Amino acid sequence: MAAAKKAPKKEAEREILTVCGREVVVTNPRKVYFPDAKHTKLDLAKYYLAVAEGAVRGVYDRPMALKRFVNGAARPAFFQKRAPEHAPDWIKTVTLSFPSGRTADEIVITDAAQLLWIANLGCIDLNPHPTRSGDLDKPDELRVDLDPQPGIAWKQIVEVAHVVKATLDDLECTGWLKTSGSRGIHVYVRIEPKWGFSDVRRAALAIARDVAKRAPKIATAKWWKEERHGVFLDYNQNAKDRTVASAYSVRPTKDARVSMPLRWEELDSCEPGDFTLATVPALFAKNGDAHAKIDEAPCSLEKVLELAAKQESEEGDAPWPPHYKKQPGEKKRVQPSRSKTEERHAKHPLIVIAQAADKEDALAGLERWKAKHPDVAAKLGTDDVLVDAMRGRHKTWTRIRVNLRNVPEAERPAQATPDPDYDARVEWLGRG
Repeated sequence: MAAAKKAPKKEAEREILTVCGREVVVTNPRKVYFPDAKHTKLDLAKYYLAVAEGAVRGVYDRPMALKRFVNGAARPAFFQKRAPEHAPDWIKTVTLSFPSGRTADEIVITDAAQLLWIANLGCIDLNPHPTRSGDLDKPDELRVDLDPQPGIAWKQIVEVAHVVKATLDDLECTGWLKTSGSRGIHVYVRIEPKWGFSDVRRAALAIARDVAKRAPKIATAKWWKEERHGVFLDYNQNAKDRTVASAYSVRPTKDARVSMPLRWEELDSCEPGDFTLATVPALFAKNGDAHAKIDEAPCSLEKVLELAAKQESEEGDAPWPPHYKKQPGEKKRVQPSRSKTEERHAKHPLIVIAQAADKEDALAGLERWKAKHPDVAAKLGTDDVLVDAMRGRHKTWTRIRVNLRNVPEAERPAQATPDPDYDARVEWLGRG
């Protein structure tokens, strides 16, 4: 009996787009990247082509960490700092050094073809560093990151953004506004590339503290989550090796929301959900880029650093992220709930509820805990549930903690085994 012939191997589907005189391949173009909005990988690629002028401006000549969602926005991403080995010769790279002492050749985007090429890698959002390739130690961008705490309404975030503008105006700095593409707001300040990362972070902290002083009921510069309320101004986004989603980045949300540049007069009349992969191309074509002139007048930080020096003489430095070495002038880096004095007074009694590789699994664990402790859950304030994105070796995982400060001590449940109880060490040690 003759052996059956094997069917010819089906060639993988792909689409070729001509951009900047180059042919760029989009592999698996019909792969669904946003299940709820039903957007495909090709939809993402065509979006970035439609807004390429603005998107490239936001990342131009900046080294970029690749955050790859190869299975779409509904699945976890992984970080890739080093440029892929198979990159074509027209993909530019620059060698970047990190606080750990390691180095990596990171991709630098200067045109729409390069932008499309990284979109094909599964980079839904764009995460550039605040420096240009010509001087990697001198940022030309200060980033004011308004990070709302759980339960904070958009109206309050807008109110804090206006306070940021007032602070910047007094410091003779120009703020360029955009939505974060999630729940927050970013205000960028183009600066002269004269200062290193440490001074730019000092300047960002000075701005954050000044805003918190002007609006203490709705804004905070407190680093530890258990001390925050309202809108947190994350000054540490200006530390070296930190990146922020850039202008026109699509974010991995269910509605494919976009980090949208705005004019200040547009802020009060918009909602972050107005700007998505589906709506932004038409808005861009109609109104142009609100950040079109962002590079024309860089600001000096001299006045901001004068304010920083005054604040430091009164308050000292503020905490750095945990993986940075202790800095000169920084106080003991320990969250208040762990200090002996705070523990004795039980000011910030925290318990860990869930630890999971996927955020949705962690949130499901929180709901199970609330169902188990309904009387306790009813006493929690909007700022008492702390959802932390924890960085693993190649991807983030989620930890959820609950602050029981509003729960009488006799009614507080003890720390139990988190549900689920993901162990990030498995990833680091290569087990499992």
